[in-house]
Amino acid sequence: MKKITIAIDGYSSCGKSTMAKDLAKEIGYIYVDTGAMYRAVTLFALRNALFADDGSVLADNLACRMDDIHISFRLNGETGRPDTYLNGELVERDIRTIEVSKHVSPVAALPFVRTAMVAQQQEMGHDKGIVMDGRDIGTTVFPEAELKVFVTASAEVRAQRRFDELAQKGMPADFDEILRNVEERDYIDTHREVSPLRKADDALLLDNSHMTIAEQRQWLLDRYHEVAGA
Repeated sequence: MKKITIAIDGYSSCGKSTMAKDLAKEIGYIYVDTGAMYRAVTLFALRNALFADDGSVLADNLACRMDDIHISFRLNGETGRPDTYLNGELVERDIRTIEVSKHVSPVAALPFVRTAMVAQQQEMGHDKGIVMDGRDIGTTVFPEAELKVFVTASAEVRAQRRFDELAQKGMPADFDEILRNVEERDYIDTHREVSPLRKADDALLLDNSHMTIAEQRQWLLDRYHEVAGA
């Protein structure tokens, strides 16, 4: 089969990353979690006091520190999936906290942050054979991707998934707070000035509100075979 670029976009907590990771592992492609990249920038900003007391980003200060932010992925031998590293430090767990979730959308909306991350993402996918998920992969990062999927689910379903994920990791969580965060992120992601979240005209729509992980995995694998085998 020919090597292609696979772009998976959609709302937060839709299970995009799980789908993308599973597909990449199944077909031997490289997987890049772009959301983890923006979360890592957010973690850096939180650790370096780059937020004002009202929670807004100190954009000018962050812009001056972008050259100090180096994000990479390394394959985890136990899980078979890539972990996120910030300046050489494993931060896969740290970037999944509700604190990072609360702050990531305004960081990701900053034009200079998106420019820096998109450049890194395009370089990673230069030779195809890649699965990338995020908010603007099919519209901005790889508009020529051969397979584009836009994933959605109700806000309540997504909040419950996020709640369950945190509970499984033994991390404290409040469902109502998570639901508010999901709805706030949806608004910010779809209304930001640069690369807002939207379905590409040629993307396939997948509403996985009532699908199992196995059903999603099979659906995506079938779409891959249809495109890569054509």
